[in-house]
Amino acid sequence: MDYRYLGNSGLKITEITYGNWLTHGSQVENDVAATCVHAALDAGITTFDTADAYANGAAEEVLGKALKDQRRESLEIFTKVYWPVGPKGPNDVGLSRKHIMEGINNSLRRLQMDYVDLYQAHRYDYGTPLEETIQAFADVVRAGKALYIGVSEWNAQQLRDGQALARQAGFSLVSNQPQYSALWRVIEAEVIPASKELGMSQVVWSPMAQGVLSGKYKPGQPAPEGSRATDEKGGKNTISRFMSDEVLNGVQKLQPIADELGLKMSQLAIAWVLQNENVATALVGASRPEQVAENVKASGVKIPAELMARIDDALGGVVERDPAKTASPEDRPA
Repeated sequence: MDYRYLGNSGLKITEITYGNWLTHGSQVENDVAATCVHAALDAGITTFDTADAYANGAAEEVLGKALKDQRRESLEIFTKVYWPVGPKGPNDVGLSRKHIMEGINNSLRRLQMDYVDLYQAHRYDYGTPLEETIQAFADVVRAGKALYIGVSEWNAQQLRDGQALARQAGFSLVSNQPQYSALWRVIEAEVIPASKELGMSQVVWSPMAQGVLSGKYKPGQPAPEGSRATDEKGGKNTISRFMSDEVLNGVQKLQPIADELGLKMSQLAIAWVLQNENVATALVGASRPEQVAENVKASGVKIPAELMARIDDALGGVVERDPAKTASPEDRPA
């Protein structure tokens, strides 16, 4: 497993991160989730990503329990704050000082840890002054409850504004966590250049486009039973934008490229995002431990330029590139 620096910081993280969105505490039984976490450790992954809102706190609890006997200093733990948690009252959401301070304390309790390595703003909060948010994060860092601060799905101008205030407050934003895959490239035009300018790198989620780039969904055929596209708890909604026959036909054209590299299509998808020098790590989840063993084989893969061009040709016009789709909701949930 290869390591990369997170932004301009001195923190090294595994270039594949184990993430537990949509799985732990909801889709996968806790004992299976723990087995997947241990499979990640066995594969050399030391970086783990979660969030307080995943399964309303249950995902953090599952991860904390699974990692309880590990040497804390040998792990890099990421979590996030913004989306509604708890009883979802008026102050149980957003990036107010109140919610951030209560959020970090509750996350640490659920994780059974004294600190997290990276604490992330899960979205941009239009309802709270940015100065208030940044000052609260600065105080979290000074209290030793988080070592580094990042954000998620912020646009280029929000990154610039946030970084300017962070530096005035005595710290730096080191990362952004956007959706990014060969099918979803909305960060390339504006967010990536701004991040390079600001000393931030990407912690990308959904490198396999919710599993579509694995090739398991065939055009004109029903989704496999038990797959995300059949999950009525939320998975079906998140994957729907990629389920047209036009997209699925394009994805099938990637199989010969994966074959040339000796990779499975899922491994090709992960390796593709890691070719971007501004990507520090790709988040990969699992519902079975063998998926972890497969995914880590994408670490260290170098895709030749001519094959990268063939991937572009294969996907053609189905790639989403509109930078306006890098956005946080302007009306935060109540």
